[in-house]
Amino acid sequence: MSGTPENERDDEALAAAWGADLEGGEGEGGEGAAGPDAARVLNQAEIDSLLGFDSGPASAVELSGIQKIISSGLVTYERLPMLEIVFDRLVRIMSTSLRNFTSDNVEVSIDNIVSLRFGDYLNSIPLPAMLAVFKAEEWDNYGLMMVDSAMIYSIVDVLLGGRRGTAQMRIEGRPYTTIERTLVERMIHVVLADLSQAFDPLCPVNFRFERLETNPRFAVVSRLSNAAVLTKLRVEMEDRGGRLELLLPYATLEPVREMLLQQFMGEKFGRDSIWETHLAEELWETDVELSAVIDEQWAKLADVMSWRVGSRIVLNATADTPVSLRCGGVPLFQGRMGRRNGRVAVRIERDVPRRQGET
Repeated sequence: MSGTPENERDDEALAAAWGADLEGGEGEGGEGAAGPDAARVLNQAEIDSLLGFDSGPASAVELSGIQKIISSGLVTYERLPMLEIVFDRLVRIMSTSLRNFTSDNVEVSIDNIVSLRFGDYLNSIPLPAMLAVFKAEEWDNYGLMMVDSAMIYSIVDVLLGGRRGTAQMRIEGRPYTTIERTLVERMIHVVLADLSQAFDPLCPVNFRFERLETNPRFAVVSRLSNAAVLTKLRVEMEDRGGRLELLLPYATLEPVREMLLQQFMGEKFGRDSIWETHLAEELWETDVELSAVIDEQWAKLADVMSWRVGSRIVLNATADTPVSLRCGGVPLFQGRMGRRNGRVAVRIERDVPRRQGET
């Protein structure tokens, strides 16, 4: 019992020494008087909260049906890998055709390919600009091409013999002149011809120019809520250039959707000629069963149920009646029945024309 007061005095002395050291450090440091919380480092949750990110458990809560409909603008649309290859081909073709069109050194590149809603794109078009509406004749639907202001003045400048190195002229607040519209329309015809050529290995299609608009409200080719694929192209002519944007609604691409979903491109956009040849050779060696039908009759179920052993069925066929050869129920040939080498045989006399839908 006598050692307890001594231990308590030692603890009190140690605590007093620590308190004195702490007070001395705060007095010397000046800024240390704010306490130990002044130098505290924020954790990740606090940083996310300050920056507006919500990484808490609420973000993992499954959305209800109404919430999914409201946030449907963030849905990722179906990816079309083969469409990227088509636009890569378009870039190479356009680089050559625009060089011939402008007699200048032209470089075309793809900025990005994105999927978005048609209404969102119309609201994001930088004005002033020219909007070309074109029709895919074989697909019976429309697309949109946007030529920005810098590209318009660059084309006008280069086609009318403007000198290189001059500053780009931007005239705002006035409608485009007839000369400007005519020159840009000629360039649009060149680009649409190149786009048709880019799609040729996949599906022959002709993109026909319809009209040129400067107001996005008059260039609506799809419902505002429909999905579309937007391809942004950058055209550079040394110190001049601008941007072209091609918008193809998913409804326009629907006729070739299955082809655009291919993951790779072979010799003919995914076709394997070696496998096709092997399959054809194996099909020629396949055995099929043919049925020789002499006659057919329809009977009531009550009559069939009354048949017994010894019942006779009279066939409406004679020795000269043609015999029908069928495979899997499909009529193929007609012929005459006879004998050959002691076996029943059928001599084929004519083909049976196949009805639409039969294979």
